[in-house]
Amino acid sequence: MKNHFISKLLLTFTALGILTGCGNSNDSASNKLYVYNWGEYIDEEVIEQFEEETGIDVIYDMFETNEIMYAKLAQDPSAYDVICPSDYMIQKLIENDMLKELNFANIPNSVNIGEQYFEQSRDFDPENKYSVPYCWGTVGILYNKTMVDDVVDSWDILWNPKYNGQILMQDSVRDALMVSLIRNGYSLNTTNPDEIAVATKDLIDQKPLVQAYVVDQVRDKMIGEEAALGVIFSGEAIYTARENPDLVYVVPKEGTNVWIDSWVITKESKHTENAEKWIDFMCRPDIALKNFEYITYSTPNVAAQELIEDEEIKNSKVAFPDLSAFPTESYKYLGESGDRLYNDAWMEVKSADY
Repeated sequence: MKNHFISKLLLTFTALGILTGCGNSNDSASNKLYVYNWGEYIDEEVIEQFEEETGIDVIYDMFETNEIMYAKLAQDPSAYDVICPSDYMIQKLIENDMLKELNFANIPNSVNIGEQYFEQSRDFDPENKYSVPYCWGTVGILYNKTMVDDVVDSWDILWNPKYNGQILMQDSVRDALMVSLIRNGYSLNTTNPDEIAVATKDLIDQKPLVQAYVVDQVRDKMIGEEAALGVIFSGEAIYTARENPDLVYVVPKEGTNVWIDSWVITKESKHTENAEKWIDFMCRPDIALKNFEYITYSTPNVAAQELIEDEEIKNSKVAFPDLSAFPTESYKYLGESGDRLYNDAWMEVKSADY
């Protein structure tokens, strides 16, 4: 999700498995804050504004997947103060005692987050003790209406040989298997080995049709008309429609994943008060609106939603869909055995010859 270069920010080399030297374990200066977030998942001016208003120096790193983030944090639990994982990864962090309980008295702006988003968060943070929703959305199919002449309403189209070499899939364990699992009528959280085997074979059968397994490059490739169809996150779809009006986003009738990314504070944070100030700042309506307009991922901040001036965006079914219109499910942490099942399945897909 959400990874491009932000010019002034420090980009980590975690994607290459290289540990940077920015950890804060030996730096307890009160004016520091170490933040770990998805790439291009914040307006750069927001960071500058936070620094100006608080006098806190933000050291900002970016990750490309939840798994990269977790590996980095597991290697150095004190490397960051505040991070922004997704739902199932937050559950994993909680279960492994890697997060601090939040003091909501120090995060008063959290009242701007809609109650329904905190309610959904109970799937991974049962008592809403550890996380504050930042962005949310769906996963669906983005297609170019000048290159696709079939009705796009099902995940099945991603297996249509007519679009050989024109299909982009997510290079992500859960997101790739989610497509195949839902297509076959299974839960995206199944740990049934037989169901995972069916989904794995489905992806292997699809592999000859796939142009590339990518993450954020889906966005740029679709804008540049390098592919006809791609699996993408709804926030990216809003941006692509602005850049190329021939691109259309659809949530398939079989259903999808509804995800939430949230701010959490690490158990070994050395700058907890600054982390609380950061989360509170991100919950301010004007700041949440600024981030929404920049990153185009749906904001759970209802006060910010009311400030959206563009009526088309404010009423967008892509940005703010009616979740009762199609089946939905959120990712859950499946335990170490579940992780192994999915990782082994994905390795089998990626290594398959065709």
